[in-house]
Amino acid sequence: MSSIKILPFSGQNIDELLALCPFNAIEKCGDGIDINAGCRMCRICLKRRPDIFVLAEHQPKATVNKSDWRGIAVYVEHFNSAIHPVSFELVGKARELADKTGQPVFCLLIGEQVKSLTAEILEYGVDKVYVYDRPELKHFKIEPYTAVFEDFINRVRPSGILVGGTSLGRSLAPRVAARFRTGLTADCTILDINENTDIDQIRPAYGGNIMAHIQTPNHRPQFATVRYKIFNAPARRQPTGTAEFCDIAPERLKSAIEILEIRPKEKVRSIEDAETIVVAGKGIKKEADLQMIYELADALDAMTAGTRPLIEQGWFDPRLQIGLSGRTVKPKLIITCGVSGSVQFAAGMQGAENIIAINNDPIAAIFNIAHSAVIGDIYQIVPALLGKIRRGASSQ
Repeated sequence: MSSIKILPFSGQNIDELLALCPFNAIEKCGDGIDINAGCRMCRICLKRRPDIFVLAEHQPKATVNKSDWRGIAVYVEHFNSAIHPVSFELVGKARELADKTGQPVFCLLIGEQVKSLTAEILEYGVDKVYVYDRPELKHFKIEPYTAVFEDFINRVRPSGILVGGTSLGRSLAPRVAARFRTGLTADCTILDINENTDIDQIRPAYGGNIMAHIQTPNHRPQFATVRYKIFNAPARRQPTGTAEFCDIAPERLKSAIEILEIRPKEKVRSIEDAETIVVAGKGIKKEADLQMIYELADALDAMTAGTRPLIEQGWFDPRLQIGLSGRTVKPKLIITCGVSGSVQFAAGMQGAENIIAINNDPIAAIFNIAHSAVIGDIYQIVPALLGKIRRGASSQ
């Protein structure tokens, strides 16, 4: 991109130069001035003071030899000898992308005594698992895990890398991407690939008002994080891949972090694992009216959840929010009550097997993804539905 350069000057009124920019992009820096990030390249300063401001020469874009980078890699997250399900979902998507371009699928496994997990990973159609198994890697520490990830990339040179959008993944992926000065797209909802191995990374942006289509054409590897329940895990099959056990210099695994104690979180029922969910939207007029939602959920042995407006009003625990700013779910049945169906919300539940939407607006966006649409007042429909369920249960 072009930029504005400031030529050497002296004896000028600094305040007059600062006033040239209507966006306050010219700022005082010591005894001189500088251009800050507020510059919009309107070029007003160039027109008014060409003796001081000039257009910098266009810098050619960085290029990469894409043939030097091959394969789609997945970081395998695990805890207590159990692999996080998001890793298998990413393997399925990696296989889909790799098959389109004739590339292999790799997995990176880091930890202590994790060799036993390789057989399970290979059953999901992975071509090769790279295993770093050392005592220093027993617990997740950002410095050694980043060093191992960096060693893996330098060793394998994968074209694309998929990481689960978990607390661990969101910490690790950006740090590794920064080491390679490459791009990372967080919370992707759609992934595709071009013949030249550029990955199309698509995610909602600007509060869900648009779908951002992002590519990293001039850098490798390409990083993307994806939340749990966005993609489907592939079916297990007879493994044909192999495992390679890698070593790394011990000095690279040093960490300033010392783990004194690990306290497991209290297990709670999560909407991510629920098979049936009843969702309340902003069609609910007051908090007391949520009682009918709770009763419907009880009748169906379902969990209740809410959309962002209800969370912000304090009517639901934030852990019960569905959407990109909340949780992603993939239940067998989801019933939305008074939910408009914003892009952010839809991205968090559109993988449900059966979506029943109740809304009095016939053109509500939720009907675009619903399998069954009920147009009407939720204050009439929900009680009627609840009564029918109860009558059916009592007759059995």
